[in-house]
Amino acid sequence: MTQYVLAPPPVPIVPVLGEDVVYPVRRILCVGRNYAAHRAEMGGDDRDPPFFFAKPADAIVTPGRDVAFPSMTADLHHEIELVVALGQGGADVPIDQALSLVLGYAVGFDLTRRDLQAAAKDKGHPWDASKGFDQSAPISAIRRWTGPAPQGRISATVNSQPRQDAVVSDMIWNVAEIIAQASRLWTLAPGDLIFTGTPEGVGPIARGDHVAGAVEGVGELSFKVI
Repeated sequence: MTQYVLAPPPVPIVPVLGEDVVYPVRRILCVGRNYAAHRAEMGGDDRDPPFFFAKPADAIVTPGRDVAFPSMTADLHHEIELVVALGQGGADVPIDQALSLVLGYAVGFDLTRRDLQAAAKDKGHPWDASKGFDQSAPISAIRRWTGPAPQGRISATVNSQPRQDAVVSDMIWNVAEIIAQASRLWTLAPGDLIFTGTPEGVGPIARGDHVAGAVEGVGELSFKVI
């Protein structure tokens, strides 16, 4: 029997909507600049392909919990996203088989230390500190799903004021293409979450703000920044 020098850390979990089971999170992959309007908003070129970055699994914030304003930033931003929860894995998955890996979908926010991200971009440094900090991935319960991926409205408000409002079908890479491409870069596995990118309208949030978001047919998520 394996003896650990320290107690193993707990496995991050996300509830499954309407069920007495939880989803264990293995890792979090994120797609950057996957909506054309947001890409333009961030100064990107429409010809640039979307790219991946990662957050640690323990960045998850489950529904009903507040989010602590992180240290070392004066410019925290919200980014509403459709999240894919994989129930199966694989490598080099064809696009026409990619959706068979999906267990369900959730609503998520990719919280970003925008000032640290801008500094990292200027120096060609990695984005880890700007994207993968503690409590940077609030997420709703996962809704089990079969068939075509969600295509409807995705929206976010701050203190009940509209900030982001688009449709998932505006994504440059659709869900099947994202999964297929990710499977060429990593061997995917059950427990992998994929944040699929955010539409335009990202902006700052501060202590005391109430942030809410929804993806049509998938669910809703809200939290307070403390």
